[in-house]
Amino acid sequence: MPTNNKIAEAAEMNPTPTARGKKVRRGDFSTLCEGLDYAATCDTGLNYFDGKAKLKTALPYAELRDQAVALAKRLVPFAEKDARIGIAAVSTAEFAIIFMACQYAGIVPAPVPLPVTLGGRSSYERQLQRMADTGDFHAFFCPQSMEPIMSSALNDLAIPVITFEELSELPQGDELRPFGPDDMCYIQYSSGSSSSPKGILGTQKSVSANCEGIATSGLVVTEEDRCTTWLPFYHDMGLIGFLLTPMMSQITIDIMDPQDFTRRPITWLQLINDHKGTLSYSPTFGYELCVRRWREDRMLDLSSWRAAGIGGDMVRPEPLTEFENLFGAMGFAQGAFTPSYGLAETTLAATFSPRGQGLLKHTIDMERYERTSEAVEATELTKPENRRTFVACGKVLPKHKIEIRDFENNVLTGNQVGRICLKGPSVSPGYFRNTQATEAAFSADGWLDTGDLGYWLDDQLVVTGRFKDLILWHGRNIWPQDIEWAAQAAAPHRCGRACSFAMGGAGDEKEVMLLLECRTRDPKLLDEIYKAVMAAIRLEVGVPVKLKLVPRGTMIITSSGKLSRARVKDKHLKGEIIDLQDEAPLTVVSDAAG
Repeated sequence: MPTNNKIAEAAEMNPTPTARGKKVRRGDFSTLCEGLDYAATCDTGLNYFDGKAKLKTALPYAELRDQAVALAKRLVPFAEKDARIGIAAVSTAEFAIIFMACQYAGIVPAPVPLPVTLGGRSSYERQLQRMADTGDFHAFFCPQSMEPIMSSALNDLAIPVITFEELSELPQGDELRPFGPDDMCYIQYSSGSSSSPKGILGTQKSVSANCEGIATSGLVVTEEDRCTTWLPFYHDMGLIGFLLTPMMSQITIDIMDPQDFTRRPITWLQLINDHKGTLSYSPTFGYELCVRRWREDRMLDLSSWRAAGIGGDMVRPEPLTEFENLFGAMGFAQGAFTPSYGLAETTLAATFSPRGQGLLKHTIDMERYERTSEAVEATELTKPENRRTFVACGKVLPKHKIEIRDFENNVLTGNQVGRICLKGPSVSPGYFRNTQATEAAFSADGWLDTGDLGYWLDDQLVVTGRFKDLILWHGRNIWPQDIEWAAQAAAPHRCGRACSFAMGGAGDEKEVMLLLECRTRDPKLLDEIYKAVMAAIRLEVGVPVKLKLVPRGTMIITSSGKLSRARVKDKHLKGEIIDLQDEAPLTVVSDAAG
């Protein structure tokens, strides 16, 4: 791969500045190439840091463009227009350069996850094989360190694997073939919660529309903004939110590797402190991890952080409130939290909370909700165990529409819970070479059925969960998250992830399983955990549950960090999960709701 002396010596440089040196343009471009062409005239760019917040590489947008154009001239003779290239989405300058080189060469990049995220080599190889089966790839690009595992996975498919270092050996061409406004942009693979990952099509139009919507309305980008991120670039929140949208608005980005974040989460906050970051996002667990790992070994000033976004999973108010309480003394603003809603099928974002609103909480009567599908606000008469607090995810982006529909496709209003359906210029045209999945999710008139459920709180969307995860029991709609969170809260220091799902039978004959990871194998402690968790479920949820205490690392996590209940259930049905108590007895809890 071409190397520029300025990049090779970047570790000795200062980070790129916040100030652009030119007028800010908030994503009003028709292609990514057009956006980078303008960003390259500014002083801003990308900065890559290690786990101790030390600068490794500085890549100004001008250098990113020069490197991308140089590589694109090698890629044009290498592959035909619209050919697909899988790229290992490492958090290094090479990924950004190769991704943008594909844009200038008219080649469709498909970021693929890294081995560490999928729980072992064999699982990773199977995931790559499934992606390759659906993607018809021309080649895969990866760092030298990943070449053996990627070549092993793709050996039977005869797809060449080329290392980043070998790209500089491709024949030199002299032509560019940049994508136009009506062309493709990338393929974003679903996070692997199913056996057949779907390739979500991103077009220049859909990506440009979402970048502009985020910059102009969602975050209202200013001259002073600077991004900080640890999010992986194979996930839409990392790729769109913290690479492409900042680039399309000429914002400097401070980047740390996701693995460094999991080991040293406070470095994320240190980078915001050091470089006066204003925009940074994380799933709820990222904020929770910072609270758990805080050691009072440093002073931080987080007052510059104006939009602490939350996305990628269900917004849980309790750990966010803990973060707010802990870091509020260090300048974290009370209204900084910015809950959002989106999914890869709509490029990234669909709704944003208004600036400065913070966590708009809505506590509802779950007994009423489970029986009538209405989100009725809890009153003084509502029993504590029947209360559930949701967080509003904000207003829909301009030029986009959201409807809440029932299963007969009737539009619902107010506090009625139903399917979240979305339409607008950011919505994908569908899944790559998967007509069946496209027809199931996208209507002929452009509406996307997201698979999520929610309701309106005035003009803001509240998301309650995934329809496919619902457990229907005795006429009640039981959210597996409620069971899982109750279990984790009952023994927070001894337990890890939890997973709940229904098994067998129909209707009331279903058995509700709960698997709970434990950090101990001591029989006495396991017995204490079992009793505490079952008591908590009895009080807070009131459904019959078969509890199995399992070892750490049992759960299957998707590449975006989400629990894959379907795959954990399949693992359980195959008898591949260890019961730390051998055979935990079936304990039936009476229905507290009667």
